[in-house]
Amino acid sequence: MIPAKRNRVEMPRRDPKERSSDFIEVALGLDPEMAISEAERCLNCKHKPCVSGCPVQVPIPEFIQLVVQGEFEAADAKIKEKNSLPAVCGRVCPQESQCEAVCVLAKRGQPIAIGMLERFVADQASAAKKSRDEGAQATKPEKKYPERIAVIGSGPAGLTCGADLAGYGYEVDIFEALHDTGGVLRYGIPEFRLPKSIVDEEVDYVKSLGVNVFTNVAVGLTMDFNEMLRSGKYAAAFIGTGAGLPYFLNIPGENLNGVYSANEFLTRANLMKAYLFPEYDTPIKVGKRVAVVGAGNVAMDAARVSRRLGAEEVYIVYRRSREEMPARLEEIENAEEEGIKFQLLTNPARIVGDEKFRVRAMECVRMELGEPDSSGRRRPVEIPGSLFTLEVDTVVVAVGQGANPLLTTRVDGLELNKWGNIATFDEAGATSIPGVWAGGDIATGASTVISAMGAGKRAALAIHEWLTAKRDNA
Repeated sequence: MIPAKRNRVEMPRRDPKERSSDFIEVALGLDPEMAISEAERCLNCKHKPCVSGCPVQVPIPEFIQLVVQGEFEAADAKIKEKNSLPAVCGRVCPQESQCEAVCVLAKRGQPIAIGMLERFVADQASAAKKSRDEGAQATKPEKKYPERIAVIGSGPAGLTCGADLAGYGYEVDIFEALHDTGGVLRYGIPEFRLPKSIVDEEVDYVKSLGVNVFTNVAVGLTMDFNEMLRSGKYAAAFIGTGAGLPYFLNIPGENLNGVYSANEFLTRANLMKAYLFPEYDTPIKVGKRVAVVGAGNVAMDAARVSRRLGAEEVYIVYRRSREEMPARLEEIENAEEEGIKFQLLTNPARIVGDEKFRVRAMECVRMELGEPDSSGRRRPVEIPGSLFTLEVDTVVVAVGQGANPLLTTRVDGLELNKWGNIATFDEAGATSIPGVWAGGDIATGASTVISAMGAGKRAALAIHEWLTAKRDNA
């Protein structure tokens, strides 16, 4: 029988009234006493179901036992045997639906707070290295093989693939189209959830493994992918460019000033440092009232950013009920605490503008839930005669994103699926081009950071095995 154990620790968070007006990180992290107390709840199971629940197979019980012993830097090193970005994953991964969901303790109570402990360990190791005036350094792996690998995109998939390939002993070049690294980690997730300094440290760690990173290189435009392969400089390639092509509602008024895709809205706030206005002269005009359409993590981010940029009223407009909201419960709770209002079972019908073609209002209809659709969620059905007007100055559309065709349509022989994503033919992400793999959102559509990392890890192993077989057969 599984012994009953005390409730798990709660992550301290900043006061909602204080935090909703700045971009300082909301979650405060655990202190050593709290972390050790939580780690002592772990049963150190023989079958380790939590490991199988992790897309990158982090040795979870082993690192937790090192926390129990107070060996925080050793715990960080243990995680990094499988995961090069623990400080990121500890903050933004949906552990509640992955490793924690299969924790044995969850059968009778609360699972181990694996995500909180991962963040704690990473932060402790970082602080210890800084106290010794050390950077985010790793032991640089020996270059064992002559082949050079190209990785397109420096998001979580590309960084993980590059780090693992460097660990195998290859020379790796990562190409990033934007002027800074991290992909969605930097331009998609707000500072108050994932500080840019954390992204910098994690990228520096990957670089310390010997990975070369080149920014401002838009492969497909400023560099020809086909020529990269034909030239013989690169023996293989991994494409991890993410999604990035926003979906819209296809309703009247979406071309008005004051309508943003969530991609543009969050990118402006992150890469252009709008959150530091007026220190950086890149403001986002949000007005007094903002409607964010959608209810995923991106929608919650956009709503909470709007609040911090000065909006007095911010609405989440979602066509289903609370039970169907795809955002993490933690993010929903944070949004509610910060005063975000939820307009559920509500669907936009038209965006209304003024004489200057700026957003003035959004007409919506009430919905009710019918039979389940292909997603398994109950289909929203419009209630006749329920049209009403929501007075807003800004609309942010956060209803998902598709594959950006900038690269994919310029690669000879690259097969795409019906959604425009790169077609892959095995778990490792093999594409229609021999020697080219793909993973993350560009292959699967929008998913999670840790799923993208898992794709990068599987592709790195497949590339290594493929090149090894080529050498053996030469």
